[in-house]
Amino acid sequence: MTDCPLFEGDGEVRALLRQLDRSTSPLGHPSGWPPPLTTAVSMVLSSAFPMFVAWGPDLRFLYNDAYAVIMGDKLPGGLGGRFEQIWAEIWPDIAPIVERALSNRSAYFEDLPLTLKRHGYPEEGFFTFSYSPLHDSDGQVGGMYCSVIETTDRVLAERRAAFELKVSDALRPLSSPEEVITRASTLLGMQLNLARVIYGECDAINGTFYVPRDWTNSSVPSLAGMRFALNDFGPSITDPLRAGQVVSASDTRKDPRTVEFANSYGMTAIRSFVAVPLIKGGQLVAFLGLHRADPYSWTKTDIRFARDMAERTWSAVEAARAQAELRTERDRSRDIFDTMAEGFMLMDRHWNVIYMNAEGLRIADMTSAQVLGRKHWNIWPEATDSEAVRMYHRVRASGEAATAEYCQRHPDGDVIWVEVRAYPTSEGGVASFFRDITERKVAEQKLRAADQRKDEFLAMLAHELRNPLAPIAAAADLLKIGKVDEAQVRHSSAIIGRQVAHMTGLVNDLLDVSRVTRGLVTLSKAPVTAQAIVEEAVEQVRPLIELRRQHLTVGVPRVEATVLGDRARLIQVLVNLLNNSAKYPPDQRRIEIRAEVDGQDLVIAVRDEGIGMEAELTTRAFDLFAQAERSSDRSLGGLGLGLALVKHLVELHGGAVSCSSPGLGMGSTFVIRLPLMQAQPVAAERLSTAQPITNNRLKLMVVDDNVDAAEALGMLLAACGHAVIVEHESRRALARALQERPDACLLDIGLPEMDGNELARHLRSRPETSGVVLIAVTGYGQENDRQRSAQAGFNHHLVKPLAVDQLAEILAGVRTGFDE
Repeated sequence: MTDCPLFEGDGEVRALLRQLDRSTSPLGHPSGWPPPLTTAVSMVLSSAFPMFVAWGPDLRFLYNDAYAVIMGDKLPGGLGGRFEQIWAEIWPDIAPIVERALSNRSAYFEDLPLTLKRHGYPEEGFFTFSYSPLHDSDGQVGGMYCSVIETTDRVLAERRAAFELKVSDALRPLSSPEEVITRASTLLGMQLNLARVIYGECDAINGTFYVPRDWTNSSVPSLAGMRFALNDFGPSITDPLRAGQVVSASDTRKDPRTVEFANSYGMTAIRSFVAVPLIKGGQLVAFLGLHRADPYSWTKTDIRFARDMAERTWSAVEAARAQAELRTERDRSRDIFDTMAEGFMLMDRHWNVIYMNAEGLRIADMTSAQVLGRKHWNIWPEATDSEAVRMYHRVRASGEAATAEYCQRHPDGDVIWVEVRAYPTSEGGVASFFRDITERKVAEQKLRAADQRKDEFLAMLAHELRNPLAPIAAAADLLKIGKVDEAQVRHSSAIIGRQVAHMTGLVNDLLDVSRVTRGLVTLSKAPVTAQAIVEEAVEQVRPLIELRRQHLTVGVPRVEATVLGDRARLIQVLVNLLNNSAKYPPDQRRIEIRAEVDGQDLVIAVRDEGIGMEAELTTRAFDLFAQAERSSDRSLGGLGLGLALVKHLVELHGGAVSCSSPGLGMGSTFVIRLPLMQAQPVAAERLSTAQPITNNRLKLMVVDDNVDAAEALGMLLAACGHAVIVEHESRRALARALQERPDACLLDIGLPEMDGNELARHLRSRPETSGVVLIAVTGYGQENDRQRSAQAGFNHHLVKPLAVDQLAEILAGVRTGFDE
């Protein structure tokens, strides 16, 4: 096992695997786990997505923690159980699909409904399964594995969208609030399989609510015509309602907020409920209540759906009331419309605008003199063929209300989006309510663009991770053959080392941009010269430039231009830009980096003769995951992280960065501006000389439960001339350390039974090992992980895969400390 964070959790599976490693496999294999199954189980454990393996004649079940959520109340005893017995209730449906997988063919099952026990209550979910055969060592199908995607949100969203359309169609022709409430309650109760839906009208002065009407499924009594005291149902429920909060309870007999008021809930047969308040003028005026006669765990989707339906119902009620008032008191109540947050327009049968309220004039960006008495087509000639006008004609022709969205351009050139609801009038005209939805439309466009960039990023990440895996796999297969000479071994090791370094760089980039964008990076600021950061950045990128045979020109100020900044981070910024300029142009092109003083700023420009950018891309080049269109081989690709990281780091230094390009194929220019500290004559810089790393022999202990990792590190240290002790169990390692007294211990953090931090504390507490140098070797590299290891007594914290030079420098320091 490794202690990579992807393995965090899955404790039950890990424990079972350790047990199986020490005994005969319960799946019938006489010598433990066959290699294909070991590989499949490792794949399941390392996946962040729900997966399971079914193996052997009885299809015994192994799964990861992500899939455990799907198991629900089947979880106890499910691990290692028979597939057919675990899912007996759906086995007739999935048996043909399983049989297909066992016949060496993949199978697919979309949106399978399953009733799960979550949060202690049954809950319906939907899942899509992809089954694939799993072969044994002889190439025969010995089982199968399956990946799972929960589609509950999508299925429910589709159902909700269809239901909302059904509700809109059902409420559209209704003209009275009473009809609206009755129809909406009926539809909602039947859709959610409720026992009762009530509309309670509240009396804030007397603290009561009245139920004018309700809907029931006949399993509970109707509460229509009854009045109740709000506090009879518990202040812990009614007080949040008065504050405008949606409240819910899964079981009124167990919920501490309701158990003391069991009489009221028992009398009304309410076992579980959701209540959505309507607040006006800071007062609770009404609420929509959804009741069940049995316990039920209300999901976030249920509550959001209830809230949306309440808002839709109340909006329809308000519209119905507005229509009634329009028909009966049009001339005496027009001032009401001027206080509305929506625009309102009234047209007669000849399409003349006879009234528009203040909000409507504001949205239209017109005055009443420009609107009143004129035909709609003359006021907005550009809208003659719009969806809104076509909708107006349908309303006139059908006599039914309708809605539409359309884009409107103001005379000053501004473009807005407007949502319109139109209703027929008794005189043959049209009344419309409309509101500005531009902000929502812009947000939707941004979300779609962000989603697209996310998909492109994931595709690129998969590509970038698969590339180094191919040579690693090939080199590993070559070493596995065994018939290789020493040169081939060195060459294979070099390949693996380079590709691991490449993958480590990708992971570091992901973590780095995450820390920077979340504001978790602390800069170590000190005076640093432009000459120093340019020189070191060029030195780091020079191998790539020479490989691509690019022609680099470097220019630095003749005065010492100093900024207050983090030297490493500023070098990282320039390295990212120079890497881009070296990677993307064809070979043998010019690259220029030039630093100069401009007033109070240091300006650094990086120019290349590369692929260039379209104007549209230059406006978003520094956005996270922003990437230009690529060829199918993605040869000109990164992860869309580098420039986003550049922007954030420069801004953390109080500077700014911009980019420009004449167009595709015409190169790009990136300009960084940083606030300057001072400008004075250049002083000759003294180059520091790195201290040589000593190879003096040390006694070292390596502790890691991953046998391969421990043995490989031990062999590496032994090859460097050190005496190495390797252990795989923390308690045995503690006893061995007390006996052997090593100079330094390299401890994995994710050890079973006693983790690395606890082992470090024990070593520090014993006089025999209190002075030993402790080095954490782990896959956990976040700042809080480093803090925990330091608190446990570690001197150093290294993240897998190890940088050999860094480890050698630490070990050299161990010997130096002894010599002093």
